Amino acid sequence: MNLLSDLGKFLETRLEEFLQSNPNLELQYLLEQLREQEQKTLKLITEKHEEKKDLEIKIISLAEEVKVWHGRILKAKLAKRLDLSKAAQEREILLIQQGNQLWEEMEKAKQKIIQGKALLNQIMKRRQEIQAKTIEFKASEANSDYFINTEKQNIKENNFQKTSDSLEADFQLWELDNEMEELKRNI
Repeated sequence: MNLLSDLGKFLETRLEEFLQSNPNLELQYLLEQLREQEQKTLKLITEKHEEKKDLEIKIISLAEEVKVWHGRILKAKLAKRLDLSKAAQEREILLIQQGNQLWEEMEKAKQKIIQGKALLNQIMKRRQEIQAKTIEFKASEANSDYFINTEKQNIKENNFQKTSDSLEADFQLWELDNEMEELKRNI
């Protein structure tokens, strides 16, 4: 296990170094992680919404049962059937307790939904920040490419000018030599 742990740490460190030396890939990696978190959070929110709806249905069903048993309690008391009245009251109490438990579960589901939505907002905000950085990085990369291309063009132009200047100098020297030769012949 220790070897696997060390290997995992080594690979994680190498990945971090690679991503730091390639900021565009690091930004893409972060965006992908945020997309995955967003999907998981949306799935959690959806599951909790479904759970809440199921619990609401169960609570309504229990409330109807409590209502039925409460009516039975009253009927049994009117009929002076205390044994049935007592059993019906116990059943009503049991149903109310079950309803309370379901209500607590529903409240927990609501809290998870609220927390999930807050997390989703944070993820979306972070994702927008990373996307802005990505656009900024691409723009700066494009500017640096433009600058590099401009510099290359300037260097080519300077080399051409130097070449043409040296060519000009060569011709002037050659023409001067020819004039000197002609002057010597004429003398």
